[in-house]
Amino acid sequence: MVEYDDKTALIVVDVQNDFADPRGSLYVAHGEDVVPVVNEEIARARAAGALVAYTQDWHPQSTPHFDKDGGIWPVHCVMDTWGAELHPDLEVHGDVIRKGSGGEDGYSGFSVRDPATGAEERTRLESMLRDRGIERVVVLGLATDYCVKETAIDSSRAGFDTTVLSEGVRAVNLNEGDGERALEEVTAAGARVE
Repeated sequence: MVEYDDKTALIVVDVQNDFADPRGSLYVAHGEDVVPVVNEEIARARAAGALVAYTQDWHPQSTPHFDKDGGIWPVHCVMDTWGAELHPDLEVHGDVIRKGSGGEDGYSGFSVRDPATGAEERTRLESMLRDRGIERVVVLGLATDYCVKETAIDSSRAGFDTTVLSEGVRAVNLNEGDGERALEEVTAAGARVE
């Protein structure tokens, strides 16, 4: 069991209706099952004085990220829609980092990437963690093989002692085993999986 203190941040990744509700346009199988796990971790983190932050996909109506515009994903998490909202059962007590609002791919909570040019831009997440003196980061949410993986890898590369809580993640698994491979990549990048 991971321990929390005022040098630790819990990052809750993309627990949104389009991913965590069976009616969502990019539903992650059993995504709703992470909500109680996440809420329990949020309560533990807050009780210990840890920082809690959330990431949220927040896309425009059209973006090269979507299959209708040349990308690979169905339309999802369009800003100001039900699908983009954080799951209604999720406890929200902290800053929300929105990503992808300029049409970028927003896999990591730490950066967004232009799908056409590959140019990266940082979000405000890392500076927020540094301003709070955070040393350790705990990551959970959706989906293991995309946004959780990229957030954990970027966290580790930024020098934070990073842990992914396997009980609190679920994978898209476009290809069989993607979730397991993602966790192997996280470990290879220097983070832990518990």
